[in-house]
Amino acid sequence: MDTMLRKTGTVLTVLAVMILLAACQSTTGRTLGENIDDAGITAAVKAKLAAEKIATLTRIDVDTNQGVVALNGTVQTEAMKTRAEQIARQVKGVRDVVNNLRIQAAAR
Repeated sequence: MDTMLRKTGTVLTVLAVMILLAACQSTTGRTLGENIDDAGITAAVKAKLAAEKIATLTRIDVDTNQGVVALNGTVQTEAMKTRAEQIARQVKGVRDVVNNLRIQAAAR
């Protein structure tokens, strides 16, 4: 009887995991692995920007979808905009970069 309960518990656990994974894919249309890969790319881009002090001095939002990184926000100069894109392109797994960064208007 004890063995039967363990097997039933294992089967239910496996089913619950399968349902959870299917739900993850159905809500985003992507697999759990794809979501994890994109999250890793986003984290790596943010870390590289912070290391170069670009993201800490500016407001840059990083989003990744299927390896395509979108940079959104405001930077102080055109050179910072260009450098942020270069940094993002250096991260492993990045297929393309969409640079939507705007140049901050000079304070008067």
